[in-house]
Amino acid sequence: MNEQAARPGRSNRRRGDRSEAVALPPVVGPGLSGGALKPLSETEADAVIGAAFDLLERVGMADTLESGQTALVAHGAVLGDDGRLRLPRVVVEKLIAMAPSDPTVFGYLQERDLQVGRARVHLGVGGAAVQVLDGATGHFRDSTALDLFDLARVVEACDNIHYYLRPTVARDMPDHRTLDINTAYACLAGTTKPIGTSFTAPETVDEVADLVAIATGCAFEARPACFIAAVHVVPPMRFASDGCLVMERAVARGMPVQICSAGQAGATSPAALAGALAQGLAECLAGICYVNAIRPGHPVISALMPFVSDLRTGAMTGGSGECAIASAAAVQLLARLNLPSTACAGMTDAKLPDSQSGSEKAMSVALTAHAGANMVNLSAGMLGSIMAASAEAFVIDNDMHGAILRTVRGIEVDSERLSVDIIDAVVHGEGHFLGTEQTMRLMKWDYLYPDLGDRQSIADWSQAGEPSLWDRAHQRVDTILSCPLPDHIPAEADQAIRERFPILLPQRGF
Repeated sequence: MNEQAARPGRSNRRRGDRSEAVALPPVVGPGLSGGALKPLSETEADAVIGAAFDLLERVGMADTLESGQTALVAHGAVLGDDGRLRLPRVVVEKLIAMAPSDPTVFGYLQERDLQVGRARVHLGVGGAAVQVLDGATGHFRDSTALDLFDLARVVEACDNIHYYLRPTVARDMPDHRTLDINTAYACLAGTTKPIGTSFTAPETVDEVADLVAIATGCAFEARPACFIAAVHVVPPMRFASDGCLVMERAVARGMPVQICSAGQAGATSPAALAGALAQGLAECLAGICYVNAIRPGHPVISALMPFVSDLRTGAMTGGSGECAIASAAAVQLLARLNLPSTACAGMTDAKLPDSQSGSEKAMSVALTAHAGANMVNLSAGMLGSIMAASAEAFVIDNDMHGAILRTVRGIEVDSERLSVDIIDAVVHGEGHFLGTEQTMRLMKWDYLYPDLGDRQSIADWSQAGEPSLWDRAHQRVDTILSCPLPDHIPAEADQAIRERFPILLPQRGF
């Protein structure tokens, strides 16, 4: 983790153990190539894809906006007497072929840009949690705009979290317009990594695009440093009118779109996971068709999120094995169609960052990463079936991400790494590999070390006061938030934003 940002008045502690370290290429990073995991056979994957095409042609989509309907009919969609818009396979294949297979998700800084597609793996956050676990009190409370800003600062310091899609709802905002604008501002001001948000109304899309343009100093269309997470459907097989209105406006402004189908197996999609995947894929394909019908070639990333119900209660369960394997299969299906993917993973049902949280998150994030998900929303920081977020959970999950990414990187096999000559020399020499040149070199290039994970002996840990993982995480969050506040948005740009928009976050220096 790299240190970043904080309120004056708090201790300005620094981690000096790395300050003089020689800069080396990172052991892991954004864009590692996944795709080794394929939960479905080719025959099974093609069957699910075929079922999705059949659903679009046979069942079709309801509640299409007139604007979208006109655009889709012009490309060959058929409006039935029942009001449902049906899309023949040839029409769907034509429209999804227009979508870029490897779009860019832009950061505030160019070096933060992410090239998605082609099994390149990026782990990020997201959601719409309405509470945060307050690290100071240990209790849950309503989330605020300041929480959004502080969580962005934490993510900025987490090397293994690659983008920041709004994870919480600022419940202290007085109206929807102020909510949308302050949400985007808090994200943008808190991190230089790519940000994303959602909108309550299409009118604020233009305002946020203008805000981002002022902050970056260039036209939004030239560098759209904010993507939209658009819920374009209401499962089963209906377009969401409000979501589509917002999506249309975002497309018109050149904003990259992450469309989302999140049917809940056993409730709003079939309990059979194959059927849930087919329905969700059909809904995502409908969204891609919609976007490309109104603006061919616009960047769109499909968030095919097969949520799962606990069928005993009907409640959503994000930490289940069924959700993990279905999410990995969803990635495989989109990859087979050469479409960029977003997966949902890390949706633990645990209320605290405990053993349940760690096992459920690691299972689902690892599976989707190895499946080659281009973006993994919700992969860090979330608790309570995505109803809450925790800064401490973010830094804990950053460690988890690093380990998972190391497994995605895999094992390099070449003549040097096969080590036959080195084994020969050691066997006839010192008898161990501790001091060899290879060991000393690879300890910095091939091996990843946790920031928070405790590898001390029991005796050393006990002598250190027996700190828990929560203790270490809380201290790390305090350290991050005790650093100087971010200043990547120039002061004059920040002032111009505040003069034009109702920004309720205090100015730098509070």
